[in-house]
Amino acid sequence: MPLARCAGHERFWEIGKENGMNVDVVVNLDAVLTVGLAAEVARSIKTQKDATMTNDELYLAVVLDGWRGNVERADKMFRDLSDQDVLKEIAPGKNRPIYLWGHLTAIHDAMLPLLGIGRRLHPEFDFAFISNPDKILSDIPSPELVRHAWREVNERLFKGFTSLSAADWLKKHSAVSEEAFAKEPLRNRLAVLLTRTNHLAYHLGQMALRSK
Repeated sequence: MPLARCAGHERFWEIGKENGMNVDVVVNLDAVLTVGLAAEVARSIKTQKDATMTNDELYLAVVLDGWRGNVERADKMFRDLSDQDVLKEIAPGKNRPIYLWGHLTAIHDAMLPLLGIGRRLHPEFDFAFISNPDKILSDIPSPELVRHAWREVNERLFKGFTSLSAADWLKKHSAVSEEAFAKEPLRNRLAVLLTRTNHLAYHLGQMALRSK
């Protein structure tokens, strides 16, 4: 039976609930960086890039590198698939790549207002790729439309990320009230980025099960 949602999917929506993020974990490609290891990576970045970076900027650089690396990895995975390939199940009874691709696009699109970057670009993807499981609807966005939306959404996110300072990332996201944030300051923009990086990596793991 196809999976309607990924494990813990509700944790990825910040609608007045706990966001369920794990601030101690950053997924960077195939590696899981604990806080201690992140510190070592940050020191390496400081040595290689800019010795004047603050500690906050260093940790942010590690997190952003993790996000960027996973997006690039996903981009290559999907880019290498033909329009016919994306319509084939990853494994018998499992989701199709087109569904995971559209699902990730919708989740990333929802990050735009959540992080205060801007309005959503493709809210219409929610019905096909979040509200319903794969293979329930006969009419879903085409591979061409999903490909375009994926590129557009992630380019807009990358551009928006450059406008946020290290301090901005520690401010509340748009789905938490000032009162709630005062009690739970970890419900910030950086927490959103961490959970979405983990979410992306989770689905990349699913894609890796696909028969070549």
